[in-house]
Amino acid sequence: MSPSSPSFAVATTRWLAVGSLVGLIVLGLAWEMWLAPLRPGGSWLALKVLPLVVPLAGLYKNRMYTYRWVSLMIWLYFTEGVVRAWSDNVPAGRMLAGLEVLLCLMLFVACAMHVRLRLRDARTARAAVPLETSIP
Repeated sequence: MSPSSPSFAVATTRWLAVGSLVGLIVLGLAWEMWLAPLRPGGSWLALKVLPLVVPLAGLYKNRMYTYRWVSLMIWLYFTEGVVRAWSDNVPAGRMLAGLEVLLCLMLFVACAMHVRLRLRDARTARAAVPLETSIP
């Protein structure tokens, strides 16, 4: 494995994060437009997925900063899922809210593990580089 190629665990957490984020986007659109919208025919609440589109490029390009702020932002969607799972009168809406909560937890764990593993790998790589000594 070359220094620039990520470990298997880092690559796995990256794709888990991207996959769960894409899953949240698809779920949010389908939920508010067709599956269990607040109003028949869809609702403007589908626009809630727009902030989720923003970090896609950063996750895909493997930017550490994006993983960090997404792991904080995702709690807003987690909260929405918990509230709607608890208060929705429609069983389909409760099930979709539970799926949203699950995807949010997957995204959080993937982002947190990705950051932790990358920092560990960087620390290991730094420790493996011998210090240069100057001999007069």
